[in-house]
Amino acid sequence: MAATGRPSDQDDAQLTAGYAAYQRGDVVEAMAIFEQAADGAAPRLRSAALINAASMADELGDHRRSVTLFRTALAVMPDDAAHQRPAALVNLSQALQHLGDFDAAQEVLEEARALLADGTDQGLLRVACLLSLTAVALHRQQWARAGELASESLLVTERFAPELAGHPLMNLAASSFETGRRELAIDFARQGVAAFVAAGDAASVAESQQNLATMLVRAGRLDEADEPLRASQQFFEAAELGHWSGTGAKTMGFLAENRGDLATARTYYEQALQQFDATGAVVDAADVRLRLATVACAEGDLAHGEELLAAAFAVYSAHGLGMHCAQLDYWHAELLHATIDQAPQPDPAELARAVTLAVSSALAIDAVRHTLPNGNQREHWHRTVAEPAMRLAFRCSARSGNGQLVSDLVDSLCAGTTLDPTAFGDTTAPTLEFQLLDPTPIEQITTPALQLGAALADVAAAAGIPVAPPPRLTENGRIVLADFISYAEQRYGRPVRDERVIAL
Repeated sequence: MAATGRPSDQDDAQLTAGYAAYQRGDVVEAMAIFEQAADGAAPRLRSAALINAASMADELGDHRRSVTLFRTALAVMPDDAAHQRPAALVNLSQALQHLGDFDAAQEVLEEARALLADGTDQGLLRVACLLSLTAVALHRQQWARAGELASESLLVTERFAPELAGHPLMNLAASSFETGRRELAIDFARQGVAAFVAAGDAASVAESQQNLATMLVRAGRLDEADEPLRASQQFFEAAELGHWSGTGAKTMGFLAENRGDLATARTYYEQALQQFDATGAVVDAADVRLRLATVACAEGDLAHGEELLAAAFAVYSAHGLGMHCAQLDYWHAELLHATIDQAPQPDPAELARAVTLAVSSALAIDAVRHTLPNGNQREHWHRTVAEPAMRLAFRCSARSGNGQLVSDLVDSLCAGTTLDPTAFGDTTAPTLEFQLLDPTPIEQITTPALQLGAALADVAAAAGIPVAPPPRLTENGRIVLADFISYAEQRYGRPVRDERVIAL
């Protein structure tokens, strides 16, 4: 709860009263007592009281107040209370992470890490610091750094807190999965589950089982996901943990949908939606509405499906999730294209909508490949997301009879990335990925983008070297795909073409 630990005989009576209030579950009263204790107290007592008040504020969800209190405590902390500083920094980082300020969270955690590096008397705090640093790296999609920190935290955990080994093992699983080492990731996740079972930590067992199931689903190993998913869901429903139950219900809906059981899928998705709406998890709720839209369209109710898609898009857009928006538009175009294919005579307005959505989303999705920091990620993104999106753009353009647009797409691809001709074999039906991705924005790349030709850019992308997005092309003074580029950049809030212009 507090950075100062348990109360001692020397603690001020007000601090002791605050601890007592917290232990009986009255967090509001505890915070008020700690703030009152800090008022006019000597520096050592004041810093301790402020740290405890900050912890209470964070627990109550007032994260901004928590940050202010922590920073005040650190500013007034005297030299004879220096042992409190690392714990205060680690707790401050938690509040900063709740606010989404990962730069500041990393800064204070690095300071705490340096203070804890040479000592052994605060081993458990050192574990907490490294686990928090790993969490920040995972949030920022710094997969390689997350893997390094998870390996370090595993060693420290084995030394100081072996009962917590499941946490770094699950972090190793997450970083390995996102860098394409999926078999290794699943092995780490199974070890994590086993470690939590050995420690008797039922809540962490359930959480890690759910994470393992999600990895198995994303890896396409749906049958293997059943057992850990159902075990974790039983725990979360019994404990009435709404958000976790919602995540499990969504995953169970996905399994049912992929097995062709649309009625069961819809039941699970609606259960997940109810849980997410009740807990205020609006982005998760939008994800479920996207899946419900797929079920509605599969059952022939395109109008209801489009209502659900519009609601999900509004949430993604409001939260700055531009690539979620692009992936939703691609899937919307895919659903429209399926409807058009079944009609004896396509509706011109519906076909025009499909073209606009398909081409704009394909340009945005394909451009992401140049921003990803890892070669395995780029290859996976290109194969599972960008390639199907660009294929649909060609199909919709050809179906519309717009030869110039098809020609522009060919020219654009020749100047950027290549299209796999074998992908036109129609061997597999299009599918929507279980988990939408929103890669780190282009401006967050720290290494300079290289200005390479098209052939070299493909090599660089495979190796994991950041490269510039494709250039804008001109043909007799006309910017190729200008309208679609402008629409995509405005709609998704991301650049899809470099400012360079080259002539065909």
